Amino acid sequence: MNMKLVFAFACSAFLVACKAQVPPTAPATTAPQALKPVAPPASPKNIILLIGDGMGTSQIYAGMIGNNNFLELERFKQLGFIKTYSFDNIITDSGAGATAFSIGQKTYNNAIGVAGDTLAHETVLETAAKSGRATGVVATCAVTHATPASFVAHVPHREMHEDIAWEYVHSPLQLFIGGGRKYFEQRKDGRDLMAELRMRGFYTATTEAALLEVPQQARLAALLWDDAPAKKNEGRNDILPRATQLAIDRLNTNEKGFFLMVEGSQIDWGGHANETDYIVQEMIDFDQAIGKALDFAEKNGETLVIVTADHETGGFALAGGDFKTGKVKGAFTSTKHTAVMVPVFAYGPGAEMFTGIQENIDIYKHIMNLWNLQPSRKPVRWEAIKRAN
Repeated sequence: MNMKLVFAFACSAFLVACKAQVPPTAPATTAPQALKPVAPPASPKNIILLIGDGMGTSQIYAGMIGNNNFLELERFKQLGFIKTYSFDNIITDSGAGATAFSIGQKTYNNAIGVAGDTLAHETVLETAAKSGRATGVVATCAVTHATPASFVAHVPHREMHEDIAWEYVHSPLQLFIGGGRKYFEQRKDGRDLMAELRMRGFYTATTEAALLEVPQQARLAALLWDDAPAKKNEGRNDILPRATQLAIDRLNTNEKGFFLMVEGSQIDWGGHANETDYIVQEMIDFDQAIGKALDFAEKNGETLVIVTADHETGGFALAGGDFKTGKVKGAFTSTKHTAVMVPVFAYGPGAEMFTGIQENIDIYKHIMNLWNLQPSRKPVRWEAIKRAN
């Protein structure tokens, strides 16, 4: 027999035998249904930016394992990465990370809506509101916390919660949903900002039940918790995806479109605590909110959905897991943030702009370019914001 034929036959037999001995690493699952293609118009009418605080690729895959090997994130086909470093540090905090998204400037850690020189820049949310679009913020933390605050307020340090709360009162927001009621009610200056919100046309909700009673045309200030809500695995229920849907339904009544920022806040806290199950449950909860945004965008056809993170937390790694039980074995290198790049997912008109490796400030730049917007206010001293109101 020809030696070449003998060798080829032997190689084929060896490969077949090896393949037969490799055990499956995961149970058979139904492949996620791809989102239908979008014909790109000149620009999206609506933009929904969802931020998974502390969410790196390991947090995402841990959520998949814990959710029967599937997340709504798998529906995206446009993916990229962003560099997260801040103005003064290779490792960013949430203030600098979210401010990069909101004003398109690298800034120092702990900054909220101000650049490295502490000058206050108009945020993408403020610019969108001035263009006639409706705007909203949803979070599973106090609304005065770093990430949501960076889209609304301008202060030199993230711990200035009472100043941030005051800026919410004077903001152009149509709605905001989260915690932090004590910074509006139990203030050192004695002011009742809940009453001031009502004077400015807000319906103030302090319970989830009250969300069912909001007049259709009213602005909504839903401060559902005194500070931060409980963990998802300690009784918070599914308020994040429900609040996301409520926000979309209300903001979508604006004929010019809307900008909505949604934060899955406590993925980060699970990383700080080095608690794997905390991360998994918060990741799944955030992913359900992503599903609400994607379902709307697919039906609407004029909505851009962007999902990303401000940074990764915990140096989280997967040391094992079980798809059948949903248990994840995690390992950590830190209780703090890390310097790694984080993913970006996009769907809808303009999604192709968010692929590849980019800077975190490019998120802002792409949104502004897609909407053909320019800030209507020059940078000012942060104190001047308060004096102007």
